[in-house]
Amino acid sequence: MKTNFNILKDINSRSSNTLMETLSIEFIDIGEDYITCKMPVNKKVHQPDGILHGGATAALVETVGSFASRYFIGNKNVSIRGIEITTNHVKSISSGYVFATARSIHMGRTMQIWEVEVKDKQNNLISIGKLTTLSLNKK
Repeated sequence: MKTNFNILKDINSRSSNTLMETLSIEFIDIGEDYITCKMPVNKKVHQPDGILHGGATAALVETVGSFASRYFIGNKNVSIRGIEITTNHVKSISSGYVFATARSIHMGRTMQIWEVEVKDKQNNLISIGKLTTLSLNKK
């Protein structure tokens, strides 16, 4: 049986040459009902005003929610596809890290809905997201 450390190591090793690597997104924690990853906030993910770009935040929300579907479904014979995402930005941040935690709202066989809280190191809410994923049988 894989430990959480080994699971996290495996997940992070699959990020090479992907958007997750480009944005330096790293999975850092998995629990019984949640998954958390972090992303640095720096010039690479800023919008022109020098604060975290909403698109980078949305990519973070989709990353952690999509992986949560894959992990908690536990079926290697399905592919996960994000089909709807919303992200509300409630506070700006210009440096440091943001931490995104996905928790299930609905865990169906074919459709899953995730709430994702994005917070800073001081636990301030930066954004709140909702992601709907679809599980498709691999051909």
